[in-house]
Amino acid sequence: MNTMESNRRTQGRAKQWFNQWLARRLPPASKVTLAHKSVFILPTGFGLLWLFLVLLLFLFGTNYQNNLVIGLSLLLLSVFNTCIIYSYRNLAGLTISSKSSPQAYAGETLVFPVRLYAKQPQFSVLINYPNNQVKRIEKVTKESETTLIPFDNSRRGIIFPGRLKIESCYPLGLCRAWSHVDLDNQHLVFATPLDAQERLMHFNNSHDYIANDQGGHIPGVDEFKGLRQHIPGESLKQVAWKQLAQGRGMLTKEFQQPQGQPQWLTLTDLTSADLETKLSQLTSSVNKLSEKRQVFGLIVGDKIIPPSEGESHRINCLQTLALVPANQRLDDE
Repeated sequence: MNTMESNRRTQGRAKQWFNQWLARRLPPASKVTLAHKSVFILPTGFGLLWLFLVLLLFLFGTNYQNNLVIGLSLLLLSVFNTCIIYSYRNLAGLTISSKSSPQAYAGETLVFPVRLYAKQPQFSVLINYPNNQVKRIEKVTKESETTLIPFDNSRRGIIFPGRLKIESCYPLGLCRAWSHVDLDNQHLVFATPLDAQERLMHFNNSHDYIANDQGGHIPGVDEFKGLRQHIPGESLKQVAWKQLAQGRGMLTKEFQQPQGQPQWLTLTDLTSADLETKLSQLTSSVNKLSEKRQVFGLIVGDKIIPPSEGESHRINCLQTLALVPANQRLDDE
């Protein structure tokens, strides 16, 4: 038992040393071009077998003084050396850069868009994050190409996918050239939406908002809502004369005003004892209220987001919920 524990500690220290060395050699950057400093090469299993065959043929040729066999062994060795050069060239010059990732919830497979291009054609390039599905790109050219790299994730909050592994065994599979690049593409993942009965009691069976429709809007005069096509017979006071002068046609200005008091979403309104469950329920409530264009605010601990509406407000609320510390005490909510 002690031996196993000692081995694990040794492996842990070795892995930590390797990661620190890799961080110094290949620091995080949103755009990386592979070169001699960032490409590593080792023989594959097939390559080791090839070298063993070369050694066997050479020994056989020298023992029996057979120049033909010796020449064959030297020819196979030169093929192996040539593969080392071509394996390096197949990754050197490859430029990889990260792009913004789409919104995602915990439990979903994240996708990290990565853009690739190279000055010279490169073939059979494999890309993946550790312990995730491998993406194979048959050919990379000077025309930039965006590919989506999957990453399985079950947690909310800021996710670091780790270093992106890029490898290739082109052309003959004798050598494996690879690199580990850090594209510095952390991603904020929202909590998993979970229906909350405590909040759904404000909705009827068809999920239509009831209970005085608090936080909604009705036609009014307070807030400008937008423009719509003018209907003959409507008051000329609401005609958008400026847009008419611009040649956009006859449009009517629409106004609205809030109805009732805005909704407040708080953790204390939920009965679950689990913080993650509460955050998931609030995430679901934020999405539903936003879909119905309701005005609502959010209170999580000391963080208070004033009532508002719209996509930016929804994203702000979901980000706040995603960043709640996992060890936050429920009585501090």
